[in-house]
Amino acid sequence: MKKAPVIVALIALAALSFPLSNLLHKPSDETEKLLAQIHDPKTKKAAAILQGKCIDCHSSQTRLPFYMNFPIAHELIAKDIEEGTEEFNLNGKFAHNGAGFTELDLARLEGVLNDHSMPPLRYVALHWNANLSEADTKDLRGWIYQLRSQRRSVAGIHGDFAGDPVEPLPLTVALNANQVSLGRKLFHDTRLSADNTLSCASCHDLHKGGADGSVSATGIRGQIGPINSPTVFNSAYSVKQFWDGRAATLEEQAGGPVNNPLEMGSNWKQVLGKLNQDPQLVVEFKRLYPAGITSKNIMSAIATFERSLVTPNSKLDKYLRGDKTALSSAETHGYQLFKANCISCHAGKNLGGLSFEKMGRKADYFADRHTPLTQADYGLYNFTHKESDKFKFKVPTLRNIAQTAPYFHDGSAKTLEDAVRVMGKYQVGKNFSDSEVADLSAFLKTLTGEYEGTPVQ
Repeated sequence: MKKAPVIVALIALAALSFPLSNLLHKPSDETEKLLAQIHDPKTKKAAAILQGKCIDCHSSQTRLPFYMNFPIAHELIAKDIEEGTEEFNLNGKFAHNGAGFTELDLARLEGVLNDHSMPPLRYVALHWNANLSEADTKDLRGWIYQLRSQRRSVAGIHGDFAGDPVEPLPLTVALNANQVSLGRKLFHDTRLSADNTLSCASCHDLHKGGADGSVSATGIRGQIGPINSPTVFNSAYSVKQFWDGRAATLEEQAGGPVNNPLEMGSNWKQVLGKLNQDPQLVVEFKRLYPAGITSKNIMSAIATFERSLVTPNSKLDKYLRGDKTALSSAETHGYQLFKANCISCHAGKNLGGLSFEKMGRKADYFADRHTPLTQADYGLYNFTHKESDKFKFKVPTLRNIAQTAPYFHDGSAKTLEDAVRVMGKYQVGKNFSDSEVADLSAFLKTLTGEYEGTPVQ
């Protein structure tokens, strides 16, 4: 009975005494060594800020406070470090002048600068000198923009936008034209399904934004699948494939539906048997793949075709390449709103596809949906079986988003405006006004690109 007051007193003592140690805090030897190796002034400033004010929760090599072993405090600190390093890990990032920072890292860092969410208030209460000053924020922004500008590889991007969190899609992609042609045929070949009724294009119609326009996909014999079909356009720029990330490559993704009983319901023995009866196809495979028609080569050809499904020349792409008249005032304002609220997840060439995020970061999406949970709702958890991965999904690309309704893994948002409101409430924690929804939606419509010279439909 007497232990509880003692524990409370110890924690209170730590809370009162630890901030005083901030006055005496000096950079660690590791930080000093790191800073000595950095010669670029902006990078050195950024490293000093992040190592000094963010390292405690965003590195597995963190400096642990003396009260780490106190009851309750230990669990809280361990959880902070686990979540912090998963979200944004600073280990080794500044080696070679910041080469370790990915596009996603920079977007997430800029995102928290925008919403002032880091460091959390409860952390600042014990580490009051960890709060980011206006000068810190300015220095970090300047470094982020510099690093992006140095990396931009897309020819023609205008200097004014070289530091933006998004960039244009390439106008051309170097691929083996013959493999692309073969992959196109296979992508539209219904012999990949058990009853010869479905092809890859059945769920990924290139005339429907690379999706199918349905809440969820329909497999052989009219079976309704559990999840919405994502677009196949620009899928080469996603870190993994499927909503739950179970395919690491486009090749793996291409083989998945063939063996899925709810989709094509076939198997490779059956598929190979049918395709090997096609003399012209046998010759074409032999010309490109010495081993001929194999499951591996089928997946390779389809994946090569899918890598060709890039849709450049959207209005936004033209704007980023220097055409200041490409966007209207509403669309330009929508872009500013987008950069202020959405870039932590929707960055890079594809405006998404780089990470997995919980559906309902700011509010309980599934409780408010008022429909029972399904297995598909567990997202990444279905693949990793990690409790922390429940309800996480691959962030979808926003390219051609105006052509791919309905939205989300469950197809619950029927319109673009609905989707913007849902994202605002559950992912950003904001109730966007009607005018903000209109401008954000207008901006998203500027992401419709061209496929083979024709606007995506």
